[in-house]
This record gives sequence, C-alpha cells and structure tokens, in this order.
Amino acid sequence: MAVKVSIAVKNAALDARETAIGASPVLKLRTGAPPTNITDADTGTVLATINLPADWMAAAADGSKAKLGTWQDASGDADGEAAHFRLYANDGTTPHMQGTVTVSGGGGDLTLDNVNIATGQSVTITGFTWNEGN
Repeated sequence: MAVKVSIAVKNAALDARETAIGASPVLKLRTGAPPTNITDADTGTVLATINLPADWMAAAADGSKAKLGTWQDASGDADGEAAHFRLYANDGTTPHMQGTVTVSGGGGDLTLDNVNIATGQSVTITGFTWNEGN
C-alpha cells in the first residue's frame, strides 16, 4: 500500500521548498537538455536571467503552489530556443531546481510566452506550479 498524506502535510512540504530555496532566487532559461542531476554543472546557453521577487511563490493550497507576481526579463541575454530552466539561490550559482520549458499548453514544467528568444527580447514566464502528490 502506498503512503498517503493529508493536504496539510502536502502544503507544508511545498511551503518548505520555497523557504529552503530562499528569498529572491534567480531563474535562468537555457538551451538544450538539463543536466542529469541537480548537482551536475550547468548545460546549454543562458538565454534569459530573471531575478525573482523576495516572495516568489503563493502560499500552498490544496497540495499546489503557483508563481506569485510577474516573472519577466526585460532583455534576453542570447539568441536560442529555451528548453530547460534552473532555479538558483539568490547568489545565482547554487542550483536548487531544474525542469523543462515549453510554451503555454506545451506540457513543460515551466511555461513561457515564447520559447524562441532573441537578444534584447522581453521574456515572460506564463506558468509555474508545484504539485505535491502521493
């Protein structure tokens, strides 16, 4: 039989993730496949760097937690197709999370308004949600 936990436990786990990552983390959108493990070196070219606000995720509810506020880079860093992201502590170098990137409705872990990024282009994250399952 699989272990089951309450919504309260799911919400606590989700909120603890945000606390562990810390205030004002840095999100980088990159080309290519993500590294195999979170401890592996970065891969791909950085296309956009977004300094997230101090409070960057909404409070968990019903076992889910969504981005809070506007996540945007006013000027893309390089030309290319965003395929993965890495979320770093506010030092911009300590990775805590990574996942896939697609346009809205494309099934990625994080969604953008446009995955084809050009240098100087505004880049907006349209969706990012954590779900705690069991």
